[in-house]
Amino acid sequence: MINLQRLRVGDLEKIYNRKRMVRYSLKGFLIMALIALLPNFLSSEPTPSAGKTLFQNNCANCHNKGMKKDMTGPALAGLEERWADYPREDLYSWIRNSQKLIQAGHPRALELWNEYKPTVMNPAEHLTDEDIESILLYVDAQVNAVTGGPDGRPDEGPGGAVAAQSKTPKWLYFVLFGVLAALSLLLGRIISNLNVIAAEKDGRVFERKSLVETLTGKGVLTFILFAAILFGGYTTVTKAISLGRQEGYAPEQPIKFSHETHAGVQGIDCQYCHDGARRSKHSVIPATNTCMNCHSAINVGSKYGTGEITKIYASVGWDPMKQKYVDGYEDMSMDQVKDMYTAWIGKNYKEANEIDEAADLTEAGVDFVQNQWDEIVSSLTNDQKKTLYGPIEWERIHNLPDHVYFNHAQHVTAGQIECQQCHGPVEEMEVVAQHSPLSMGWCINCHRQTNVQFSDNEYYQSYAKYHEDLSSGAIDGVTVEDIGGLECQKCHY
Repeated sequence: MINLQRLRVGDLEKIYNRKRMVRYSLKGFLIMALIALLPNFLSSEPTPSAGKTLFQNNCANCHNKGMKKDMTGPALAGLEERWADYPREDLYSWIRNSQKLIQAGHPRALELWNEYKPTVMNPAEHLTDEDIESILLYVDAQVNAVTGGPDGRPDEGPGGAVAAQSKTPKWLYFVLFGVLAALSLLLGRIISNLNVIAAEKDGRVFERKSLVETLTGKGVLTFILFAAILFGGYTTVTKAISLGRQEGYAPEQPIKFSHETHAGVQGIDCQYCHDGARRSKHSVIPATNTCMNCHSAINVGSKYGTGEITKIYASVGWDPMKQKYVDGYEDMSMDQVKDMYTAWIGKNYKEANEIDEAADLTEAGVDFVQNQWDEIVSSLTNDQKKTLYGPIEWERIHNLPDHVYFNHAQHVTAGQIECQQCHGPVEEMEVVAQHSPLSMGWCINCHRQTNVQFSDNEYYQSYAKYHEDLSSGAIDGVTVEDIGGLECQKCHY
């Protein structure tokens, strides 16, 4: 406790004159501490999943995603072992800006440069230590997905020790916030004592505020409001940035359409179904009449039998028994439609199970037909669409923000880019999933690194100087960046 009797009048005046400065300094200190700690408090530990996105955005165009084979850049399997003789900060420096490390004469950097020059690794100085650790964890996870851990399965925590030492544990931030809260209460108590001293000096009686009154006071509420706005703004921006970045997203579709069967086994070109990709901004969802070009003749699927193909028939009113479209199909009752398609499903069930066509369906056959019909109804109808007839409502997988302009024809026809470069090996996908992050950084890196297909391409004949330099050998290639591919208005006009 403060001994009031030993304090002189001059001391009281100094205390009284400075108590406001202490109060506002406290508020400023707490606000600055919160601002400094918030990003770290909200950030997560380095993880392979975070590393996957960072790898796609920064590394995938030059390094093989299987990590085992060289591409433009070397295979990344064993990367950490090859840098084990040097401080880990050297590896960070190499990944952020390899040329700086080469110019500094680093032995490992010079060794790599002599092996791969004149190819220059793109700088990535925006990557934090935690970002790099996440990438390294993803590299290890990809390698282990092939080689497996000691028990033959992928290791669940590759590089865990590195991650633990490279990132401050989150619990420490909770402790720090607790210390700050305790400090604020202590300083608040000191300020209250100063007010008591000042009041006694002036001959007044100072009433101390209770804890509830203090916590609901203007200063505390202002601070809480400020923290809430700061947290809300940070969360909003973070969520907005991640909009559409949903790698691996593979929603269930109304029809079990296998790209592996159609694009892989059957070898159907992507642009046969998505014909808008070569001539318009959008690749377009195929109309059902595109499906009917083949399935008016192909009645039974190799994997799902009649179940999924009958959904196509039911959406357009095709009678597979009579091999023609039904007149007035949209006016038929649900019972009439059911009779038509269950008869078709039952006929194929008998053929598949070698049951005489004139015989009645077995109990198992009746259940099979009913289950298939129920699946057709649930797939083609919903609260807004009550009838089977009408467009099939496919679930969208790729979604760019409205403020981003992307033209498929510009990339597919003019740029001669293969669909797989953005959408991955679709011909190997039973169910299509989003392959690339589709982030701004991912697009920009592609424009920086991708050479334009100038040869025998009429769309780029006007770039006479570049054609001359290519012919003379003055340059090895022309990137999208060179012809204005990084201008903001190209994508945000």
